[in-house]
Amino acid sequence: MPLALLALAIGAFGIGTTEFVIMGLLPEVAADFQVTIPAAGFLVTGYALGVVLGAPLMTVLGTKVSRKRMLMILMGLFVVGNVVTATAPVFEVMLAGRVVASLAHGAFFGIGSVVAAGLVAPHKKAGAIALMFTGLTVANVVGVPLGTFIGQHAGWRTTFLVVAALGVVGLLGVARLIPEQPRAEGVRLRQELAAFRNVQVLLAMAMTVLGFGGVFAAITYITPMMTGTAGYSSSAVTWLLVLFGLGMVGGNLVGGRFADRHLMPLLQVSLGGLAVVLALFTLTAHNKITAAVTIVLIGALGFATVPPLQKRVLDQAAGAPTLASAVNIGAFNLGNALSAWLGGLVIAAGLGYTAPNWVGAALAASALVLAVVSGTLERRTATRSRLVATHLPEPEAAPAVRS
Repeated sequence: MPLALLALAIGAFGIGTTEFVIMGLLPEVAADFQVTIPAAGFLVTGYALGVVLGAPLMTVLGTKVSRKRMLMILMGLFVVGNVVTATAPVFEVMLAGRVVASLAHGAFFGIGSVVAAGLVAPHKKAGAIALMFTGLTVANVVGVPLGTFIGQHAGWRTTFLVVAALGVVGLLGVARLIPEQPRAEGVRLRQELAAFRNVQVLLAMAMTVLGFGGVFAAITYITPMMTGTAGYSSSAVTWLLVLFGLGMVGGNLVGGRFADRHLMPLLQVSLGGLAVVLALFTLTAHNKITAAVTIVLIGALGFATVPPLQKRVLDQAAGAPTLASAVNIGAFNLGNALSAWLGGLVIAAGLGYTAPNWVGAALAASALVLAVVSGTLERRTATRSRLVATHLPEPEAAPAVRS
């Protein structure tokens, strides 16, 4: 794999850390600003919505410059947002800082996916995308637990200052390792938007929203769930997040390995397994050992869907993939926002900290239904194409020329 993929992974590491670390620090942030846990959950929802809005906006703006330069601009925006978050005097300013940082998220992964796929042979595209997303998964093994540990012992503000420093490292990595690429010529906004008329693109994005939303329904409130239901201490949440990250790494590698050959079966198995595991989490969350095992499975099954969904969008929008790729990253975060909000609602309704798991199971099951529909439509289209090809008249032989 090209060394340039390392630069994308470094940027993904910083972005993944800031996205997920807040979940381990919700109680500290809530106590500092004197808000409730569900209210603090808006830091997750606000970030996710910022990704949804920022992905198409920043991608369209990025058509005016080279992809490398746009990736550098995005990492600079990410650094500024995290500095604002770390120094916020009130909750509203912290939320604004989270949104600023989030504007870089979708476009970075969207443009980065296109760059990664273009650096390798066609049959290795999913693997290259998965390697970039490895930075995001490793962030959950190293960055998020370390950030949670720092936040619990040195204050959550220190965590986000460290994240800002990670952003600087990511910026330097892009500047040094990504080859200079000319701005894409001949691709207009109308051409990029045309991809959204493809039913398969829309189905893939809907699967992204619902499938990864199922993961976030449970993981957003993992700290109060594990301390209040499973009986873990707050310091143990760090190691539970490590387990979640390890599951994500494994799922990402499996997804990248098999998506190029068995994309739809992989999606259907992963989404079905995720729905079952999330439903069981309402029971397994009451025991320390079973809760830990379930957290690993949620990470693995959830992230096994990421490379195939991103590749499917790239394949189906092959003529103009940049905007569709970025919007699909926004779709992941729309699912995060939706599930964090729904999870907060069921907790606020007094249904307990395990109730978001039912929300997650329902979302993942809905994504599975869409995966089955998408696969069925694809098979029908392929069958029709074969029938049409079979019944085409044979071309008439050219008349013999008499000498």
